[in-house]
Amino acid sequence: MSLTSEEIEFAKDLFSGLGPITTRRMMGGLCLYSEGTIFAIVMADGSIWIKGAGDFITQLEEMGQDRWSHTRKDGKEVQMPYWSLPGACLDDPDEACTLARQALRYL
Repeated sequence: MSLTSEEIEFAKDLFSGLGPITTRRMMGGLCLYSEGTIFAIVMADGSIWIKGAGDFITQLEEMGQDRWSHTRKDGKEVQMPYWSLPGACLDDPDEACTLARQALRYL
């Protein structure tokens, strides 16, 4: 399954308050960049995940956001540096951009 053009435009519009957003497709999903720094990904199912680093990780965990993990072929679970975007952000571009700016401060 790969993203539709509508899902891509939704993500770009959601974060348009950051300024120009560039993208790169990856494994059916999409990486979102602000000034060359990846700050979020859109998975093939359309879900949006924000990148966490430094003290921002604690904030995401305190918010109760899920961390993206996957199981490798050898059965080992790998934690990735991305957390689910809060549902409120999906309905409020200002809130989404505020969270993205916080992420970018640590990246």
